[in-house]
Amino acid sequence: MVQLTMQVSDELAKQIQPIGSELSLIGFKTLATAAATEVIQFLSKAPSPQNVLDYHVSKQAQERLQRLLALNEAGMLSETEQLELDELQRIEHIVIMLKAQITAQLKQEP
Repeated sequence: MVQLTMQVSDELAKQIQPIGSELSLIGFKTLATAAATEVIQFLSKAPSPQNVLDYHVSKQAQERLQRLLALNEAGMLSETEQLELDELQRIEHIVIMLKAQITAQLKQEP
């Protein structure tokens, strides 16, 4: 385990003190929130149906998801990692459902 020591302002120290010795990353920018931002930015550009079908989240997000899945399978996920895994799986599910909907629409076109 890696131990991280940091200096924070007295005000911030008072806010995080009740959390205890393990500071959760919830509320901080995680890879899951970065992946969600990535998907939103992609969709905000009004991609063509084919661009959506070809879309994949970044390699970094894919690798993180695989790592979290492996840790989960081994029963070694922390609570924070479980929340991050849940977020990444929800994002993946949304992208899959969007691709399925586009595929179904393309099949209906003459």
